Amino acid sequence: MTTHDALPPDDDNKLIAERREKLAAIRQRGVAFPNHFKPKQHAADLQQKYGELANEELEPQGIPVAVAGRVMLKRVMGKASFATLQDGSFGKTHGRIQLFAAKDALGDEAYEQFKHLDLGDIVGAEGTLFKTRTGELSVKLTSIQLLTKNLRPLPDKFHGMADQEMKYRQRYADLITDETSRARFVARSKAVSSIRSFMVEHGFLEVETPMLHPIPGGANAKPFKTHHNALDQEMFLRIAPELYLKRLVVGGFERVFEINRSFRNEGISVRHNPEFTMMEFYAAYWNYHDLMDFTEALLRHAARMATGSASVTYNGKAVELDKPFARLSVRESLVVHAGLTDAESTDARVLHDKLKSLGEEPPAHWGLAELQFGLFEAVVEEKLWQPTFIIDYPVEVSPLARASDANPKVTERFELFITGREYANGFSELNDAEDQAARFRAQVANKEAGDEEAMYYDADFIRALEYGMPPTGGCGVGLDRLVMLLTDSPSIRDVILFPALRREA
Repeated sequence: MTTHDALPPDDDNKLIAERREKLAAIRQRGVAFPNHFKPKQHAADLQQKYGELANEELEPQGIPVAVAGRVMLKRVMGKASFATLQDGSFGKTHGRIQLFAAKDALGDEAYEQFKHLDLGDIVGAEGTLFKTRTGELSVKLTSIQLLTKNLRPLPDKFHGMADQEMKYRQRYADLITDETSRARFVARSKAVSSIRSFMVEHGFLEVETPMLHPIPGGANAKPFKTHHNALDQEMFLRIAPELYLKRLVVGGFERVFEINRSFRNEGISVRHNPEFTMMEFYAAYWNYHDLMDFTEALLRHAARMATGSASVTYNGKAVELDKPFARLSVRESLVVHAGLTDAESTDARVLHDKLKSLGEEPPAHWGLAELQFGLFEAVVEEKLWQPTFIIDYPVEVSPLARASDANPKVTERFELFITGREYANGFSELNDAEDQAARFRAQVANKEAGDEEAMYYDADFIRALEYGMPPTGGCGVGLDRLVMLLTDSPSIRDVILFPALRREA
């Protein structure tokens, strides 16, 4: 087989030209793209239902089938030939079934047309089921019709697209030829569907909130800006749905969630895409301990639904979602994972010197809590392979979280880390309107001092809190990163169908 990836440009263009000539000839004979064929079965379903039957039991039944899909392989051998058809069904065979074309059964004209099919052509085929001598379930054709002519040669049938960037740019070609890619996005769909059903089963109401915000909020991040012509005002793409979801809790919806697309005008890496998917949920009368219990159960459920197991493997190492997740404060994590003693973990000078030895220059205004958090980010985060909740974050880095009654310098906040990455962020929500207003003012001061990711002052949100929000817990889960984990994918681009890329030259 001649393959697209291996072809020099001249040969590639030659093949495209040849296929265009075939299409021109088809147009002259009649309808080039017929639209009347209706498949009655799918390959994966046929394989599941009849794949285990012996031919002696199968063929005498003369089971009629009508299937449609793309020709992926073809072997022409005199008066009898074979092709492999791939459709959109999913199963153990990834939606493939063999077609058997016999000249005697099809007739001279139809058989000749079969012989001249190109790989990638989409066909409708009818016939009866049987098994070959090698035991492969097949359709003995009584008719076959070209439905869509393929003009561009497919990538290599054994290796798919070799160029990783081309896989992202031409996801359609990647999905045609790479079974693992298709399986990855099937797993993504199952994970998201299972999360949605889990939330509904636990009494949460699914809602939709705006993606265009007059004031960006809900996270420390740099937003995308746009302009609304009719309103003649600057607008921002959502960086998080948090403030709108909490407005709904104020309004009386005690449990809400949104599977949402958010946008952050920041760098692109194996962990970050400017457009990403997360699920945020809020529950009245929950605190951050309730959130951690629920988030742990949610991820375990999603893993089982998407992969069949709550114990997965990532980059060759086991990740045990089926065991209780560890819980450590920021300070405790420095003792467990950074080699500090209890005394050193609460000594600002020791923490300051440790950061400097790592090439980090702590700002002069940093206190103990911020120094602990800075060292955590520099040393500990990447070591958290097994699921670990890090709790008790400094107030200074948690502008929307409720301060702890026991220690007002830290908040009732957690982040969930797995494989050295953050997967979820949650906290007991700040429902004191005056406290929230003061924190917004501090964020505005930071923005005026040059921090592009600092929050704006949202006067309407403060007004909503003044009506009264019950004690509430809220959490956001990064779904792209979760799918990376569940499918053992090294890059976030592998789990986003159409990731952000620089425009082609």
